[in-house]
Amino acid sequence: MSFARAVSTLSHPDLELMRRVHRWKPPRLVRWWMIAATRGGDGWLWVLCGIFVLSSRDSSRYAAIEASALAVAWGIMLFRVLKKLVGRRRPCHIEPHCWSSLLPPDQFSFPSGHSITAFAVAVPLGLFYPAFLFALLFCATSVAISRVLLGMHFLSDVLAGCALGATLGYGCFWLAS
Repeated sequence: MSFARAVSTLSHPDLELMRRVHRWKPPRLVRWWMIAATRGGDGWLWVLCGIFVLSSRDSSRYAAIEASALAVAWGIMLFRVLKKLVGRRRPCHIEPHCWSSLLPPDQFSFPSGHSITAFAVAVPLGLFYPAFLFALLFCATSVAISRVLLGMHFLSDVLAGCALGATLGYGCFWLAS
């Protein structure tokens, strides 16, 4: 099987899901939640988490911030290289979305930088502060889902981003602890 045929075979489910998502008009609450999640994933939500951690006076607060910052830095470098290397077009450039008019931050889709960053922050902070793990993973998952529902990424872009971010986050947690 040729590389082009393999990519086409793997992309078919992504394209079918994208078409379904682009035709679905979810309830207003879901639309607001997805827009808020993707805007939070732009960075301000993670900055607020960092401020909260630094103000906690916990002895591991600097290690938690260090692990998260290092994971995010590696994640940003990784997704910038991969996006240029893979060059996958975004769903919103292939087919119009029925209700979302958000503009993508760049032209390439794979992997999702928002998902990498979300999990690169949520995993180490959640491991340092287990009481907040569920809330952090809920926020990170909301960011990831929002990228698909808003037509910015294919599901495989987001799943790859989540896996990369979680791996980087866990590795940086291990280094910092």
